[in-house]
This record gives sequence, C-alpha cells and structure tokens, in this order.
Amino acid sequence: MNNLCADIGWKSINHEGEQLCGDHVDIIEQDENSTVIVLADGLGSGVKASILSTLTSKIISTMMAAGLPLEECVSTIAATLPICSVRGVAYSTFTIIHLINNTTAELIQYDNPDVILLRNCENYAYPKTEINIGGKTIYKSVIKLYENDIFIAMSDGCPHAGIGRVYNFGWKIEDIADFMKTFAHVGYTAKTLSTMLIDECDKQYGHHPGDDATACVVRIRKREPMNILFGPPRNRDDCDRMMALFFSKEGKHIICGGTTSSIAAKYLGKPLRASLKFEASDVPPTAEIEGVDLVTEGVITISKVIEYAKDALGSNELYEHWSFSRDGASMICRMLFEEATDINFFVGRAVNPAHQNPELPINFNIKMNLVEELSDCLKKMGKRIKVSYF
Repeated sequence: MNNLCADIGWKSINHEGEQLCGDHVDIIEQDENSTVIVLADGLGSGVKASILSTLTSKIISTMMAAGLPLEECVSTIAATLPICSVRGVAYSTFTIIHLINNTTAELIQYDNPDVILLRNCENYAYPKTEINIGGKTIYKSVIKLYENDIFIAMSDGCPHAGIGRVYNFGWKIEDIADFMKTFAHVGYTAKTLSTMLIDECDKQYGHHPGDDATACVVRIRKREPMNILFGPPRNRDDCDRMMALFFSKEGKHIICGGTTSSIAAKYLGKPLRASLKFEASDVPPTAEIEGVDLVTEGVITISKVIEYAKDALGSNELYEHWSFSRDGASMICRMLFEEATDINFFVGRAVNPAHQNPELPINFNIKMNLVEELSDCLKKMGKRIKVSYF
C-alpha cells in the first residue's frame, strides 16, 4: 500500500438571480483508499438544472461506487432524466474522477470542459480514449497517480467566464491551467484552490455570473499525521501515561490549554515560555515549549478554529485570514486543514475549576462538545480522526 491520499475540495457560484446552483458535486468513498467524485452540470440554470445535476451525480456516484460498469451508469442516466420540452434533450453533462487505491485515477468525461492535470506544476497532456455509449461520445482516461498531482474538474461556467467582457471567447482551458499553475507549488488545500479559481471566475463575470460555475480540485499528497492535546486527564496519576502516548506518536504536536501545557513542560523537563503579544484581539497569545510544534490557549482558541472550519466547509470566505495570520487559531487551522491527513486527539476529561463560574459560558460538556464538533468538521474535510479520552 502506498502512502498517498487525496485531498478533495470544490466550490460553486450560482447564475445571477438564481437561488439554486445548476451544478452538483457528489463524493462517495468506496473504502479508505478509493473514491468516486462526480461533477454534473444540469441543462440551463435554476431549479430544473439543479434537479437534473443532482439526479445525475447521485445516480452515477452510487452506481460507480457499487462497482457497476460505466455503460450501465450512462444508460441508466439516459433512461432516468426527463426530456426538456424546449430543447428536446435530456441530460446533464458530467465528469467522473474515480480514484482507485490512491494509485490510479480513472477519468470519464461527457461534454464538460476537459479536466486539467497539473503535474510538477505544469499542464500535463494525459491520454484519452473515445468511447460511444447510447449515441453519446464519452472520453475515458486511466492515469497513474504521483504525489502533488492536481486534478481540476469544472463546469462550463468556468471557461465561459469573461465572454464579451474580459475575453471575446471566454477564458480558455489553457489560460485556466496557467492561472492555477501559479498556485500549484504552494501547498494550498484543494478547497482553497477551488475557491481561488471560482473567485477569479466571479471576477471575470464582473461579479454578475452569466452561468453556474463549479470547480472541483483533487490534490494527491502523502499522508501526514498530526497530534493535538487538549485538557489534562481526569486522574492526575494518568498525566505521565497521557504524555508518553502523545509524544510517542509520529508527526507534529499541538498542545491547547494552560494547565495542559504546564503538565507537558514538566514531563519534558523544559521551560514554558508564554507570550504576551496578541496577534488577534479575539484569540489569546501562544506559548513555547522546546520539542512542541505549537502551544496555545484552550477553549477560546479551539472555538475560533471551529468557526474557521465551518466556513472552510461552506463559503470558504475566511481562508485568506487564517492562511496568513499568526494567531494561535490560524496556526492550528493551517496545521490541521492544510498539512494534516491523519489527526490524533488526546482529550483530558479533568474539570477546570476556572470554568465553574456560573457566569462563564464554559463548562465541561461544552469542552467535550468542542472536540466532537471539530472532529466532525475535520472528517467532512476528508481527514482520518482518532479521539482518545483520559
């Protein structure tokens, strides 16, 4: 088994004046290392397009994940979708990226813009085989995966951006590839890369999109473990055991909480150096312990991380803030969202006396809820999560 994994992210903007997006992305995991991603673009825009694309992506992703042949998936789509009374056609165009054991990508493309593959930060021309299913011309490719490969799938709203405004004939695929190449080496998450592309499309449309536009990015990377310690153990006698397990784990180490960091410093026999510099007014300062990658305050900082995580899963409007800021919450976000693939939580169940003031909105249950909420957000980002309680 190789040490590769897929970071997957996507973003859409709606046709101006429409509440629903006519594009739809579905991601289904067959197992830990195999995933089916479908980007469907429904005919037209609005409610009808949204229904067509949702039906298409749901049916194809479910059937493909179950191991059914492509021909059966496409014929099922053709038989299922209603006929458009105006255009006399019944389809939603689609792009399928089937990741198999994180070693091979199978691309299946029908009438959507060509998938861009950036390899070594250059636009890579992959082979395509033309096949005909039910009168529909479909292109199929089988590509061996390498670390740092970036696949960019999109609906036609992306290359149509800027028609008659910035460009006479829209934003060419080659130009989109050149635009994305400038970010390929930085290590941004797939979600951030897709956000950058869609933000640029929105700008090309003059912030008045003439079509639904969706970008789905798949970034192939190595697995990267990360460990986060939050709160002291319920039983003081468990301190050394908790610390031994935490520091024995491979990968970077993050410690959240004043008492927790004091215990860690004592265990390591190193001084705890607290900073009084507020990088952000709403996030407490960080600290330093030799041998620990990041030391922060606990509850307030983690609450801010969750706020950023929820935004990252949705509109992703705050990514520019946490990508560059130096406060504790932003640094945790970069480590968990961008660097980590496998995250181990070590959570102490001790009740903090400072949290027992009835006028404070913090109690033991809220602390546990924060861990569950953050774990849930990270799972939705595609991270593997393990939580150990002490």
